[in-house]
Amino acid sequence: MNQLRLGYLYGIGAYLLWGFFPIYLKLLRPAGPGEILAHRIVWSVAFVALLLAAMRHVAFLRTLARRPRALAGIALAAVLIAVNWGTYIYGVNSDRVVETALGYFINPLVSVLFGVVALRERLRPAQWAALGVGALAVAVLTVDYGRLPWLALTLAFSFAGYGLVKKRLGLPAAEGLFVESAVLALPALAYLVWLSTRGDLTFGHVSAGHTALLVLAGAATAIPLLLFAGAANRLPLSTVGMLQYLAPILQLGCGVLIFHEPMPPARLAGFALVWLALVVFTADALRQSRRRPRAHPTSSLVGVAGQRRS
Repeated sequence: MNQLRLGYLYGIGAYLLWGFFPIYLKLLRPAGPGEILAHRIVWSVAFVALLLAAMRHVAFLRTLARRPRALAGIALAAVLIAVNWGTYIYGVNSDRVVETALGYFINPLVSVLFGVVALRERLRPAQWAALGVGALAVAVLTVDYGRLPWLALTLAFSFAGYGLVKKRLGLPAAEGLFVESAVLALPALAYLVWLSTRGDLTFGHVSAGHTALLVLAGAATAIPLLLFAGAANRLPLSTVGMLQYLAPILQLGCGVLIFHEPMPPARLAGFALVWLALVVFTADALRQSRRRPRAHPTSSLVGVAGQRRS
């Protein structure tokens, strides 16, 4: 099998897993969002530690220990991804899967905005147009919800901020996930102990299947990330950018078709505006990629932002 085809298989596999992740999270009930987040962190550390040990990739820890600025960046990335994960879990478990999908549709536009604000990148007219249509979409959805779609915006901004930090750090996927999860592991363990003392811990008290699913949260976090890393190393950035929309499309389908969440006309109009903005944004990105065919697959902020989904 050639490398390009392998890259497509890796990318599609990653986004399929991320797209159907709401179904997995629903199976973790009656565990609350906080407990699910804590288990996801703890078991991610365990899973990736075993993986790195098997690959003998542990020397990077000594290198990082001599880079205090990088450690501070990793701590910030850990906080941002914890906010993203926690918000996503809360959204799914409060029957707002459609709004979580909106967050990941908006995310590429927020990443572009961060590129302007933080990296002083210059936007082309089509990119400005996409941002304008995206802002109009948020206004329409605010009217529909009767409030700002704060859950979607929190997901989009936390994920875009995480992508910005990751771009500056430049850590490999597995090593980055291990260190970020390790930063959060002690608070996560403390929270699980606190739940246990209150008698609110579901781990080990519901069924063997439920306990196994909580343990598998680490693998469910790491495997799509590693598949994505394999795709990003083999596919052009424009292709990765197109594939990233597969996950929120599937999440939206889960919310509407499987969980029967409402999609009134005004909300559909807001989503249609978001999709229009993404069509403009993607068409412009494809046009530019043809002019710069040798661009590195993960050279842009949007490309880096796609490295971690909820």
